[in-house]
Amino acid sequence: MMLISKTQTTTTTGIAPVVKKKQWTRRSTGPYHRLVREEEEEEERFDQEAGPSAKKWEEGVREIRQEAETTQSLTSSELQDMQKDYSRQPGEQIAAWLLQCWDNGADSQQLEGREAQQLGSLARNWGIERGIGKELAICSLWRQLLSSMRARYPFKEDLVNSPGKWTTADEGIQYLRELAVLEVLDGDLDKDEVSKDPEDVLCTQAMWRKVIQSAPASYSNSLAAMYCPDMDTPTVERVSSWL
Repeated sequence: MMLISKTQTTTTTGIAPVVKKKQWTRRSTGPYHRLVREEEEEEERFDQEAGPSAKKWEEGVREIRQEAETTQSLTSSELQDMQKDYSRQPGEQIAAWLLQCWDNGADSQQLEGREAQQLGSLARNWGIERGIGKELAICSLWRQLLSSMRARYPFKEDLVNSPGKWTTADEGIQYLRELAVLEVLDGDLDKDEVSKDPEDVLCTQAMWRKVIQSAPASYSNSLAAMYCPDMDTPTVERVSSWL
C-alpha cells in the first residue's frame, strides 16, 4: 500500500519561506501554442506576532519546529489512477516517457518499494520494471524510476534518443529536456545535494550541438552563435529560453 504523508505542526515559531514550484504550461498565442516556464508560489502560514522574524529569516536564523506526522493508505482506485499517469505509451521513447513522469509530479510521489511494485507495468519493459521497487526505504517514484533505469541502462549512450528534425520551439525544448533527463541518469543518484531536476542540468556543448544538428537549417547559424565557449555553462532552463 502506498503511504501519503500528512504533516501536522504542533509547535511553530518564526516565519516560513516562500516555496516556488516550476512547471511547463502550454499557452495559446493565436493559431499557435508555446511552452511557458512558470513558477507557482506557495507560502506557509507563520506567526503574525513575530514581526522581526522575517528579518531574522533573511539573516539565516531558523527556529526549531516540532512536527507530528500521520499516514494514510491509498485506495486501489487511486493506485490505478497513478498507474495511468505514469505509464509509458506504446512506441514512446524512454527519455520522453521519463520526462513526462517528471512533469506529472513523479518527484512528489513518495512510496515504499512494495508500494511501487503495486503500480504494475509502467515502462512496458521488463528489464526496467524488475528494478522498480528495489529501493526499500521510502523515496519518490522519480528516484525509483531513475534507479531502475540505471540498473537496466548503466550507460546513457545505450538509450537511443534521435528525434530527427524538430521544426518548432516546443519540439526543440522537448528534445533538449529529454537530453537533460539522460544527464540526470548519468549523474550521482545517491547524493541528495545533486539536483534531479532536468531544468537544473548544465547544458554542455555536446548537448547543444545535438540540438543544433536536429534544428531546421534556417535556425542552425543563429543557435550556434548563442553558445559562446568562454561563457559559464548555462542550465537547461536558461537555454530553453533561448529557444
